[in-house]
Amino acid sequence: MVGVSDAQTSAQAPAAARTRVGRPLLSLALASMMDEVDAHSGAVYLLTADGSVLEMAVMAGLPRAFAAPWERVGVNARIPVAEAVRERRLVWVGGEEEMAARYPRVAVVLPYPFALAALPVATESTAYGGVFVTWPGSHPPELSDRERDHLTAACDRLAVRLERATQESRPLHAEPDLLASPLMGGVAGTLGSVEAARMAARLPYGLCSLDLDGRVSFANPATAELLGVPVAGLLGAQLWASVPWLNDPAYEDRYRAALMSQHVTSFVALRPPGDWLSFRLYPSTTGLSVRISRARAVTEMNRAEPRAAGARSRLVTISQVLGLAASLTEAVSVQDVVQLVADEIAPAVGSQALVVLGSRAGRLHVLGHRGYPDPHAVERFDGLPLTERTPGTQVLTTGVPGFFESREQLERLYPERHATPDDFAAWAYLPLIASGRPVGTCVLAYTEPHRFPADERAVLTSLGGLIAQALERAVLYDAKHQLAHGLQEALLPHSLPPLPGIEAAARYLPATQGMEIGGDFYDLVPTQGRAAAVIGDVQGHNVTAAGLMGQIRTAIRAYTTVGQTPEEVMRSTNRLLIDLGADLFASCLYLRLDPEHGRAVMARAGHPPPLLRRPDGRVRVLDLAGGPLLGIDSAAIYPTTQVDLAPGGVLVLYTDGLIESPGVDIEDALADLGRRLAEAGDGPLDDLADELVRHGAATRERIDDIAVLLLRARAAG
Repeated sequence: MVGVSDAQTSAQAPAAARTRVGRPLLSLALASMMDEVDAHSGAVYLLTADGSVLEMAVMAGLPRAFAAPWERVGVNARIPVAEAVRERRLVWVGGEEEMAARYPRVAVVLPYPFALAALPVATESTAYGGVFVTWPGSHPPELSDRERDHLTAACDRLAVRLERATQESRPLHAEPDLLASPLMGGVAGTLGSVEAARMAARLPYGLCSLDLDGRVSFANPATAELLGVPVAGLLGAQLWASVPWLNDPAYEDRYRAALMSQHVTSFVALRPPGDWLSFRLYPSTTGLSVRISRARAVTEMNRAEPRAAGARSRLVTISQVLGLAASLTEAVSVQDVVQLVADEIAPAVGSQALVVLGSRAGRLHVLGHRGYPDPHAVERFDGLPLTERTPGTQVLTTGVPGFFESREQLERLYPERHATPDDFAAWAYLPLIASGRPVGTCVLAYTEPHRFPADERAVLTSLGGLIAQALERAVLYDAKHQLAHGLQEALLPHSLPPLPGIEAAARYLPATQGMEIGGDFYDLVPTQGRAAAVIGDVQGHNVTAAGLMGQIRTAIRAYTTVGQTPEEVMRSTNRLLIDLGADLFASCLYLRLDPEHGRAVMARAGHPPPLLRRPDGRVRVLDLAGGPLLGIDSAAIYPTTQVDLAPGGVLVLYTDGLIESPGVDIEDALADLGRRLAEAGDGPLDDLADELVRHGAATRERIDDIAVLLLRARAAG
């Protein structure tokens, strides 16, 4: 069925009985169009009924496998034919370099020299599909007026015919592709053909003919002898499929390159165990003629040549790309991304240094760099206005990559570079585009002049897409991390107030998962010659938990200031939490300190018990009476317990992140904490705090944050 897309309404073919068109309308139109402009391949696409997808209806001049990734494409896809239909205009791509710059995904699959024009098939009101045609790489870089007029007129005529077919309820279907004539299957009976076969049989080198699909349609005896496969085993099969040692993507790539570019291509291949053969491919629009001969003496460097040629078109293998993609998904911060590019991508593409650039407030910003002997050569660009004409600013603002094969080439285009040498000789400036917008630029630098053929440019540009996605996530993570860090700092005390008779120290460690912000809190509140200490943990590790933690901490300070007892402070805070309706719970431990009389009164709401180290070094866990978590029961009561706190005694208040970790029993963790407290409890309180949290700080994956508040009673006077 023909699908159409109307600029005003969605016009579709009626649902009446349909009959097949009596002649191959699309094939004839495509063949005529290609003949008028001397194109060597092309295809016609039709829109589906909903107007969102283009489906290839017929292809000519090349095997459909060449365009297999684009047999069905979304109208919003970034390929020429989709862009032509979407924007109702002719799209022209003048060669491999332009293809690599504008459509890198196409260039990765087809990294060959060819030109392409794509046009919409549409009337003034309705789009029916699109067409593309291609020319060999020898085509001039610009489309001529004659070619433009012929193509536009041909597409307009085709659109009128499709409109008529729609009005007459005549659906169009995919048609057989237009390729070369069928296989010969043998030698024809004419005298000329027989004599041609005899002549080929007398040649001392191999000669065979391939159709557009790469299948052998003729082979002389020398071909069979050189390849080690009888002629009968070659006919009708693809050369790389019938000859095991030619079954390598690098050799198939040469066949594809010859057909797409219509240029002579060649390669050498090793026939086991040690015979090197030379293959030369002569293309035309009907197929290829292949000349096979024994290669001259080949050194080890020559031996690697065909592989290098194949690798050149596949600068980074599929497995490498998958590995890089997997690694980039694990990069968390911007510096993680920079380091990964330095460790994984730069070596894979032969680069010796890199810079990752971003923008902020209209100025260039250096996000990170590696490999530069003099960092000042990079850092001097930090803060450069984006209006300055430099390769870094141009690529970042336009999203178009820049490749400079030598210092002379770069300085010719950007003369101001004379004043900022960096001791490198070639550069690739890759736009990092994510979510349709430039997020930065990756600059790869080379110590020697470096050629960037179209296939390598396409690979590098595509790698830039992977880096861009990781960078976008990393920038967002860094922003969230800074927000979380700032919020946490704002909600926790900046310092502990000095108290008569009490020495205090505190530590906080965020979780390593989530936003690295949690609900753990502590505070020390001076009040009328005494002091109150509190530590607690609001459920969750997010902004909501942190905000609620701030409200609880503020409320406890207020209740303490107005003179409520420990039990009243806990009851008031519990009711407040329920009234807020936050659906979150909190544990809490509250102490009213009386150092003058050597005691502390404590109230507990579902919080881990504190530890007390006596002046003689003995440590015990304080088994305090308590009530449920705050925020559960509005009628809950919180009994208090009085504890002796002699001079030199140390109270350790902590949240559960200090003692809870996967696979560790709580009792064992408490015992270990008590042992460390006993061993280090006589030292300075700050050193003791560092010692107690050292185990948690060394843990790579902390699922919970940690808060510790230490209180030591001092002797009077």
